[in-house]
Amino acid sequence: MTSARLIFVNRFFYPDHSATSQILSDLAFHLAGEGIKVSVIASRGLYDDPGADLPPFEIKNGVEIHRVYRPRFGRGSLAGRAADYLAMYQRFAFAAWRLAAPGDRLIVKTDPPLLSVALAPVARLKKLALINWLQDLYPELALGLGMRALAPFAPAIIAARNASLRAARYNVVLGERMRRRLESAGVDAAQIEIIANWCDDESIAPLPTKDNSFRSAWRLDGKFVIGYSGNLGRAHEYKTVLDAAEHLRDEGDLLFLFIGGGYLTPFLRAEVEQRGLGEMFQFRPYQAAKDLAQSLAVPDAHWISLLPAMEGLIVPSKFYGVAAAGRPTIAVTDPSGEIAELVTRHQCGAVVAPGDGRTLAQVIRSFKTDRPRLEQMGRNARAMLDHSFRKQLALQRWEVLLRDHKSEPERAGV
Repeated sequence: MTSARLIFVNRFFYPDHSATSQILSDLAFHLAGEGIKVSVIASRGLYDDPGADLPPFEIKNGVEIHRVYRPRFGRGSLAGRAADYLAMYQRFAFAAWRLAAPGDRLIVKTDPPLLSVALAPVARLKKLALINWLQDLYPELALGLGMRALAPFAPAIIAARNASLRAARYNVVLGERMRRRLESAGVDAAQIEIIANWCDDESIAPLPTKDNSFRSAWRLDGKFVIGYSGNLGRAHEYKTVLDAAEHLRDEGDLLFLFIGGGYLTPFLRAEVEQRGLGEMFQFRPYQAAKDLAQSLAVPDAHWISLLPAMEGLIVPSKFYGVAAAGRPTIAVTDPSGEIAELVTRHQCGAVVAPGDGRTLAQVIRSFKTDRPRLEQMGRNARAMLDHSFRKQLALQRWEVLLRDHKSEPERAGV
């Protein structure tokens, strides 16, 4: 690579532990370790601590971190979030303008939403190579989740978003379904690269149940455990699992373990109690990164959910952690969706359509009564990860992409 600087832009970065921050931190620190000049523009806040006020500048592991805005309104209201977003767009764009020199690469993530719209003009005027790193597609995501207030503005928002994608040298997406959505929006196939998210697959490794101290600490010895680990947000659903639990309530050796949080978690807990399923469920908070190898290995199998309308807009990255732990996945998703296709192709779990609690109950019973098959699916999951989704493989693909001499800006106009 030349002396060009890489400038990443995202709302959160180290020491924040949210998913987008961890992925970005992994990549930025890796690239800096390879001798590449790396800067990050982020906010001064933390995802799970609205009162945090991180220092405006520091250098960590060779990465220059420029923090230019502290969110003031948080996520409590739509108006507050909009005000924060507008302020971040302005501060991030000004910081990029100040830091960047012609020929630098500007890598823009999707938090806050539509960040590429604010940064694309800076890239064009400063002659920077713009690379959009898409974790989701907005406003389709919000519209699919019922945010009707956006509907009147959606055509204009989508047009501006698509223009910023077409102006980029590359748009990095998480999967095939997202790639197809970009192509249907008029983005040239040569501008789209698929690089999946990753987990810490060196620290997270298959761990036999008998060697896992968390099982006894959480009083799970003798139980067949179906787990969920991570965020349960608006793009997910839980009623299929509750319906399955209704069918399985007489199976005393079965337990559903929920580790994490998210918007839907209080509703899940309330409905568990309302249905009288409390003895079948156990809830645990998010676990520290150092404990993920054990916590992900507590369940005998994991379930992952995604609303069918969200296919191609996001990809549940928790799937890779489950695979790293050598555990099967029950994908409660569109049977033709991204994760469902991987589960089916690699025979590393089962797929159940959302709303079909009876079939989910049958799948869980079959897993519980066929331990050899269950263990083989776990081995298949880890083999899939090792072949296609290792962290080092993803980091190397990013490095190759960013070392591409063609990354000099050759597409103008937003």
